[in-house]
Amino acid sequence: MTTPATTSTIPGYRAGFWEIDPVHSDVSFSVRHMMVSKVRGRFATFSGEIVTGQDVNGSSVTAQIDPASIDTGNGMRDKDLRSGNFLDVKHHPLWTFRSTGVRVNGDRFVVDGDLTIKGVTRSVPLAVELNGFGPDDKGGTRAGFSASATIDRNDFGIDIKLPLGGGGVVVGDEVTITLEIEAVLRRPYDGS
Repeated sequence: MTTPATTSTIPGYRAGFWEIDPVHSDVSFSVRHMMVSKVRGRFATFSGEIVTGQDVNGSSVTAQIDPASIDTGNGMRDKDLRSGNFLDVKHHPLWTFRSTGVRVNGDRFVVDGDLTIKGVTRSVPLAVELNGFGPDDKGGTRAGFSASATIDRNDFGIDIKLPLGGGGVVVGDEVTITLEIEAVLRRPYDGS
């Protein structure tokens, strides 16, 4: 049996307000393609704030993603993904995630939250691993988090169907989201 994660069991834990550092973070995804492989991509433009509370359960996250910044390594595919067929970035230029709660699950965390894509909001739990807290080379403090979730793209109105002649589909419904987040401490938590 593992000991539940608490602020006293997390080495270097700092309560505070943190800004996501997009230069040292990654927001990526993968989706099944042609029923035989996975296509991976990332979003280059995103931002957010993490609040680590005096009690872990009092922590929160808000984040924004620019879906037009999608990059799968193929310009033609990215153009199609930005179109009304998929992400419709012209009419939905911002995605958001707002946490609604934090739960301890053994030695890991679950951040429950509302994810909004294409104007549709759904509850999505993020499985989060706290990678640590420590000083940076500029005299500041940094924190690292890894997180993942799986969503059904149809739930967010990305419901185009591209059937294959022999059965199956070109693009799978299930999308795995992977986050590698490094955040910079902007100010210590003062209880407010």
